[in-house]
Amino acid sequence: MEKAIQVKELKKSYQQHQVLKNVNFDVEKGSIFALLGSNGAGKTTLVKILATLLKPDGGSAAVNGFEVTAQPEHVRQSISLTGQFAAVDEILTGRENLIMIAKLRHLKNSHQVADDLLKRFGLVDAADRRASTYSGGMRRRLDIAMSLIGKPRLIFLDEPTTGLDPEARIEVWNVVRELANSGTTVFLTTQYLEEAEQLADHIAILHEGRIIASGTLEELKKRFPPAKVEYIEKQPSLEEIFLAIISKKEAK
Repeated sequence: MEKAIQVKELKKSYQQHQVLKNVNFDVEKGSIFALLGSNGAGKTTLVKILATLLKPDGGSAAVNGFEVTAQPEHVRQSISLTGQFAAVDEILTGRENLIMIAKLRHLKNSHQVADDLLKRFGLVDAADRRASTYSGGMRRRLDIAMSLIGKPRLIFLDEPTTGLDPEARIEVWNVVRELANSGTTVFLTTQYLEEAEQLADHIAILHEGRIIASGTLEELKKRFPPAKVEYIEKQPSLEEIFLAIISKKEAK
């Protein structure tokens, strides 16, 4: 498989604190790669290096075949980055946000691009409302739609469901799956284990600046002793109960 990202012996320190310690991993094109880690593990630092926002202290990294330190402009043209909090202009409408980004990317058909993305992300009915009136899930969908303008080959989603309610989280999950199905490589950082379990083709765990485990979900499961088989009555989770109640309300 072709590699969208190749990282070898990557290092980064802030003064005396070593944040990344000889990090190594690859990401296959068209896959969903989840990077897990607690706060302070180095996830955001790693994303910033891959997105050319920070320079590493050592090692190498290539994104879409371009070296992040030697060819930063080529890297930037082939990626998009969505941070932990939606970067939409709340004074503008959803449509105006999309048109603005399309014009900044020097696209000639900015209005058509906006219309296509509004339809793709289910925002047509809210297109001419100010983004300040959007729910958390709608705002995040708009944010991701803005990131897709210019058709980047790879999108970084840095903890995209932080602060979202369960319903909005599932909205974002569906968007991520749709991106991967369309051929976009997705690099996802998250603290939510269920998120990685639901979405990722490949999972890496970053702990204290090092990748301590990497593989598919099934490969990672094999590293632990087999589970005991016991009969228990499965109770619905609180998230399942919440979503069922919401669905019934909307159906009335």
